[in-house]
Amino acid sequence: GDIVERYNEPGKFTAFIGYDYTSTPKGDNLHRVVIFRDGADKTNAILPFSSAVSEDPEDLWAALNQYETTTGGQALAIPHNSNVSNGRMFAFTDFEGEPIDAEYARTQARWEPLVEVTQIKGDSESHPFLSPNDEFAGYGDAGWDRGNLNLSGLKTDDMLAGEYVREALKRGLAIEADTGVNPFKLGMIGSTDSHTGLATADSDNYFGKHTFVEPGARRASYEDAIAGRGLRIGWHYLASGYAAVWAQENTREALFDAMMQKEVYATTGPRITLRFFGGWDFAADDAGTPELAARGYSKGVPMGGDLPAHEGDGTPTFLLSALMDPDGANLDRMQIVKGWLDNDGETQERVYDVAWSGDRVADKNGKLPAVGNTVDLSGPGWSNTIGAPELKGVWKDPDFDPAVAAFYYVRVIEIPTPRWTAFDAVRYDAEIPDDAELVTTERAYSSPIWYSPASN
Repeated sequence: GDIVERYNEPGKFTAFIGYDYTSTPKGDNLHRVVIFRDGADKTNAILPFSSAVSEDPEDLWAALNQYETTTGGQALAIPHNSNVSNGRMFAFTDFEGEPIDAEYARTQARWEPLVEVTQIKGDSESHPFLSPNDEFAGYGDAGWDRGNLNLSGLKTDDMLAGEYVREALKRGLAIEADTGVNPFKLGMIGSTDSHTGLATADSDNYFGKHTFVEPGARRASYEDAIAGRGLRIGWHYLASGYAAVWAQENTREALFDAMMQKEVYATTGPRITLRFFGGWDFAADDAGTPELAARGYSKGVPMGGDLPAHEGDGTPTFLLSALMDPDGANLDRMQIVKGWLDNDGETQERVYDVAWSGDRVADKNGKLPAVGNTVDLSGPGWSNTIGAPELKGVWKDPDFDPAVAAFYYVRVIEIPTPRWTAFDAVRYDAEIPDDAELVTTERAYSSPIWYSPASN
């Protein structure tokens, strides 16, 4: 805590005090990142609650509650790397296998407002098995969907639904229908999860997870033998990700409060600027004004919020905009991902293309042609002759049913760019496995906005 305080400069650079709760029962990853709103004067009064004491997240939440009661401080926990939990992170049951009840759901929602949707050990948004109609599902899954964290337990298809955030958001609606409480009402952030002390998630500046896989000729092909059950190869790791927070100021208090409100989003590395608002009466000209954010706040709620109550007939409308990373690639498209609980109690999902670059026209099935590919692997590099520097628009849900609970979030897709493996191949004449991915489509994910028929 004292070292963190040395580098914390309110208004300029915020350094949070926190730690990683490393629960890994039988190799199933249930890690949480714990973040405190407070300074060392409060956090030095406790010892971090360790998974060596208990691997049950409920015991972590109890310890955080005791911290707040004892010190008057505040804390939150962020699940991460759900994609290697072998179905346990977003299960319908608790740590002991008992069905989630209202009290458990309420406690989880209290302490875990956010989730890490992308990081160095793979992306956790969705998986092709869960979202077969989503051509962009499965980003960074290579090597990570074969088993749990240490590969002591291999993956089966029935585990996947308990590992990916989109499915967790859908399960949250189902649990809420049964218990009255949604335990998975999660805002989205990204993180690197690197252990180098370096905060870089850029493909052209990728330093790896550990110091022994820093830039060099062999790291892309490095065989990571785990528990004698299989391998993960160096190229399976992602140069990802970042957490973005919309806050009033750059201080612990303002940033923490914004995280609790879920006004946050994730990127896989690019510094994309993303706005997302939901309401009932956004109009097309709201997207054309330089006061887009002001219109968003005055007429609706931001990402992470609940659609306000609305009397009478109406359809949710959403205001969204994305601006490219000034040093990065143009944008291919903006999409809205919708999940809902149908009248039969089954969860559903659909991805809508909302705004895109160029003069492409969707076909009769709503499928948008690919943006193209300008990647030159000899450089490596790409050209921003395709794509758009900015995308924005207003979208009205064409399939809205006022009796059905739903959530909506934005996914922004960049044009194709070289992956870190392509840079290694050129810079170090690196050994790149034949099946390694050399081209990527980076992206950003907003926190959802929820609709509840109970409040309307």
